[in-house]
Amino acid sequence: MKPKILAIIPARGGSKGVPRKNIHELAGKPLIAWTIEEAKKSKYIDRLILSSEDDEIIQVAKQYGCEVPFKRPIELAQDDTLGIDPVLHAIEQCPGYDYVVVLQPTSPLRTVEDIDGCIEKLISSGVDFCVSVTEPEKSPYWMYTLENNQMAPLLPQETLIARRQDLPKCYSLNGAIYVARINSFIEEKSFITTNTMAYVMSQERSFDIDTIVDFKICEYLIEEK
Repeated sequence: MKPKILAIIPARGGSKGVPRKNIHELAGKPLIAWTIEEAKKSKYIDRLILSSEDDEIIQVAKQYGCEVPFKRPIELAQDDTLGIDPVLHAIEQCPGYDYVVVLQPTSPLRTVEDIDGCIEKLISSGVDFCVSVTEPEKSPYWMYTLENNQMAPLLPQETLIARRQDLPKCYSLNGAIYVARINSFIEEKSFITTNTMAYVMSQERSFDIDTIVDFKICEYLIEEK
């Protein structure tokens, strides 16, 4: 039997780096529209909803065909609200699903192939959690901590690796896609567990928008495509 999949786009109104970031224009569309449009192409997602406390974001999401079954309580839209709390709240409001997919609106270059690929990986492998990752631009093997201005390698090595091609492959969360079996997610209250699988995405599709510079880079990449 085909599992029932709920997708949630969490988008609150407050943002520090870029005011009104989630509806700030990117290449002719509000930022959030890029995520809504790709999610709607998914062959696995049964229901796509928005979680927001902000009337303007709600209106924009509806314009682009995203369902808004509830308004997020203001206490779940604060600067110090844990990212997991609005997801748990949304699951509670929309019962009856087997899996949850969380799609941050700040990853506009993620494609439906990425979304469906991540869902497929989780279901075919039989694990309960799968998240998207990418290779970081700078390897942690070339990072340092400073103690009294003295450099100490973040990851201690017997001999410093001098050539990039000799570095161990490393991956970091890119924030684009989080998928979980709902029962396990409610139990763990996290997507990152000892049972989490990685779905690898390219750096070009892994941009996580936080600043105006990020908007400019993404705009350039979209126009180049």
